[in-house]
Amino acid sequence: MKKIGVILSGCGFLDGAEIQEAVLTLLAIERAGAEAICLAPDIMQHHVVNHLTGEVAVGETRNVLVESARIARGAVTDLRRARIDELDAIVLPGGYGAAKNLSDFAFRGADCEVNADIEACVRTCFEAGKPLGFICIAPAIAARVLGGRTGEITIGNDPDTARTLEAMGARHIDCPVWNTVVSSEGAVISTPAWMLGPSIGEVARGIDKLIAEIVGLLQ
Repeated sequence: MKKIGVILSGCGFLDGAEIQEAVLTLLAIERAGAEAICLAPDIMQHHVVNHLTGEVAVGETRNVLVESARIARGAVTDLRRARIDELDAIVLPGGYGAAKNLSDFAFRGADCEVNADIEACVRTCFEAGKPLGFICIAPAIAARVLGGRTGEITIGNDPDTARTLEAMGARHIDCPVWNTVVSSEGAVISTPAWMLGPSIGEVARGIDKLIAEIVGLLQ
């Protein structure tokens, strides 16, 4: 059975992994006949956001690995301890955690930096020819790590974000929520998900397609 690493960035779309995207990814992997291996870096979140009010919870702190365990039902491995060589592919769901915890794209745009363990994982998989899936805002990580080697990616159709990705060397393609963009430069696949919405059903269509394409590359 093929093993697909799913890198989580916490729990909750405003300060961690987008929960619906993460769960849909895990479900799509199982339905495709593969095994999902949840991973997350053992780091502190940039901040904590009250998801009822949208306000930053001043003075509150949370750990990305611990919060990711909520989605993974406890079955999550510290990325630094993971055997990346034993995985067949990697997928990064979105949520602001990808842009605040796994990177600082939310604050620095094209000048962002990516967490060293995330960068090493993405780079290692890409150079080994393993499929990489990026959902929602996570393609920003691909653009920063891989630069021009990223090829074509999508975050939907937001022109400002698209220009920022292109400033890092990627080529942005407008894409509806139910579809994906497969890079001509390597096995990099992306889908807009909640960058576009408008419903969990439409988001699921795009994620299902992304996972099916990844599994197809592994045949």
